[in-house]
Amino acid sequence: MSDEAASTPCAGSGAAGLLPIVTLDAPAPSAPQALPPVARRLPPWLRRNLEPGGGHGETAHLIAELGLETVCSSAKCPNRLECWSARTATFMILGNVCTRPCGFCSVPKGKTEPLEADEPARVAEAARRLGLRHVVITSVTRDDLPDGGADHFRRTVEAIRGGAAAAAPVTIEVLVPDFIGKEGALERLMAARPDVFNHNTETVPRLYRTVRGRKSHYPWTLALLARAKEIMPEVRTKSGLMLGLGESRDELLDVFADLLDHGVDFLTLGQYLQPTADSLPVERYVPPEEFDELGRLARSMGFRRVASGPFVRSSYHARDMADDGLMVG
Repeated sequence: MSDEAASTPCAGSGAAGLLPIVTLDAPAPSAPQALPPVARRLPPWLRRNLEPGGGHGETAHLIAELGLETVCSSAKCPNRLECWSARTATFMILGNVCTRPCGFCSVPKGKTEPLEADEPARVAEAARRLGLRHVVITSVTRDDLPDGGADHFRRTVEAIRGGAAAAAPVTIEVLVPDFIGKEGALERLMAARPDVFNHNTETVPRLYRTVRGRKSHYPWTLALLARAKEIMPEVRTKSGLMLGLGESRDELLDVFADLLDHGVDFLTLGQYLQPTADSLPVERYVPPEEFDELGRLARSMGFRRVASGPFVRSSYHARDMADDGLMVG
């Protein structure tokens, strides 16, 4: 690996089961000469005609009725209407205010609110009424909570399983923050035995500080993914990257190799789209054929399932990926 952070050994993948001690003030690797940000006008492959009607109104009404948050709305996902028309949504728990100032995200930052004790039951009710077979639960980052919200995740998974006990079987995917510095948090969450454990890498090591902020750390991300599988060997682990932030092809392939070395099963690759004027600019719009090529390379390297395309997000068509991947022995 050419990047110092990428080659740092991760204690979380060892027998001791410990996540790495991180030094947040280490100097960042030198960056190659940056290209100017691209023009704001979207290329043709990123323009969509939104179909009127469909079931998205019903899904939106149910979410509002139960007082729930979705990452679909908070993160301004471009696939929101498509997913809601298919009666699917990614539920966002722990409130709608984040404690991390990530440069790519539109979720509000600031003062957080106390947890809502009945939120797990409301998420379970929404999943039941939507008839979901695969439920994705994500959250804002809550550095202010002693366990980062891990027990709230556990309670939500258990509530969904309880609500689905008399109905068709349901698989559950958790898309989690990094729980950095939260001892025992991952073990608490994994006690609920999710089917898919998802934590996004987001970008390459050289860009980590710029994209994810000072508190995030690439070796910790890798170790967290490895540790989840140590705790529960049968869980499918998953991670995603945004393209178009200034990364190189070689850097991406290095990250693919790192993720495989840490036991990751599923990979998602999508185009970064600047959600607000204050967010990081897009450095490059990656054409669809390049996404196709990167997807083929990732599959050939050994990932069980890969979703790669301009509109792919970590929870986009998550049910299809889980349905296929969970059937792999």
